[in-house]
Amino acid sequence: MATTRLDVVTAEREVFSDDVDEVIAPGVEGQLGILPHHAPLMTTLLPGELLIKKGGEEFYLAISGGFIEARSDRIIVLADAAERVEEIDVARAEEAKRRAEEKLAEHVPGVDMAQAEAALRRSLARLHVVRRRRRRRPGVQT
Repeated sequence: MATTRLDVVTAEREVFSDDVDEVIAPGVEGQLGILPHHAPLMTTLLPGELLIKKGGEEFYLAISGGFIEARSDRIIVLADAAERVEEIDVARAEEAKRRAEEKLAEHVPGVDMAQAEAALRRSLARLHVVRRRRRRRPGVQT
């Protein structure tokens, strides 16, 4: 099977770099699947789960938005933030989710609701990736 190079980077670091079989990303118009030799594409990403498939294994990253560029030989993800499953602090993500939900429920004057919604989406993405790892069978990496 053909592969393509995937680079996932943030302003702080390179999170993932390897040849992969497929990438599924949270695009602004829905889930976006990219295979090797994909037509050129550039689009915005939403907070969510980045699924990477390589040689029968699946890897998951929580991303908090950004951009993706696909070329025939390479995929580049420029993420606002990206975390591997083992880097996610579940207690911190749960607390961020709770705080964001409180802000959204209270409708406090002066609270930026868009910012609270974005915080909620980021925390939900982290928790979703962690929960998916727990459901995976042994031997499948995340």
